[in-house]
Amino acid sequence: MRNGTVESVHHGTAVVTAADGSISRAWGDPVGLVFPRSANKPLQALAMVELGLDLPAHQLALACASHSGEQVHLDTALEILHGAGLGEGDLGNTPDYPYDEATKIAWLHDRKPMTALAQNCSGKHAAMVVTSAARGWSLPDYLDADHPLQQAITATIERLAGPVGAIAVDGCGAPLHGIPLAGLARAFGALASADPTTAPGRVATAMRTHPDYVGGHGRQVTRLMRALPGAMAKDGAEAVYAVGLADGRGVALKIADGSWRAAGVVLGAVLRAEGIGTPDVWDLLAEAAVLGHGRPVGSVMAVGI
Repeated sequence: MRNGTVESVHHGTAVVTAADGSISRAWGDPVGLVFPRSANKPLQALAMVELGLDLPAHQLALACASHSGEQVHLDTALEILHGAGLGEGDLGNTPDYPYDEATKIAWLHDRKPMTALAQNCSGKHAAMVVTSAARGWSLPDYLDADHPLQQAITATIERLAGPVGAIAVDGCGAPLHGIPLAGLARAFGALASADPTTAPGRVATAMRTHPDYVGGHGRQVTRLMRALPGAMAKDGAEAVYAVGLADGRGVALKIADGSWRAAGVVLGAVLRAEGIGTPDVWDLLAEAAVLGHGRPVGSVMAVGI
């Protein structure tokens, strides 16, 4: 809304799953295929933990991250690699500048090039090459969909989220799994409610206890996990959001046109409708002011929820 008039409309789908994995409430088609993009990372990390990846909690959180490229994130990715005798040259993800705008500007000012380490998926890729090395699998082709690592990840995703209807290539170069939106919610609920001593529980605990490594300073997903006790949350490109709750419920949504400005607003509306969280949490997610000449003249608002 801009000055009281509808300017743009973003359609989306959202679903809430119960602790037993059943669909308790949905807006739109909850079983339609979506690419979760980076919201898949906790499931990919789980597969690697089940394969024997054993990282301290902050490093495991970075394996689930779309990090901001802050120095602590780069240092931690290197910690993961160096702990296995590997280095930045073993990363196969697409080089990029840091995700955080201020950090990116500083890099550009210093004429630093795009690197695989700075790209927001470097924690996941560091975990992938370390897992592959520990299993004795080849490293140069670890991103191939038929590589043993990727086959194991696909099997884990299918076990938790349901049938994989498509496999594409993600922005970072890793295989990307198309799954039902309800399956994404169900998987997050299962991880968030798992015994902390189990592999799923280790992933969820790492994310909850180290939210700064999952996103970064000021990032909405980081602030959400701090504000919503017991929750694990992950955002994904093209306006995907998933949340798992300690009681086993899961929430997932996808904005059809990929507009990120709508995703947090819709998530906040769903949480409010389900009585999950507090007004502070809902307000945090509703931060989507429409500006005119530098001042708020409207807002992005959820309707139909």
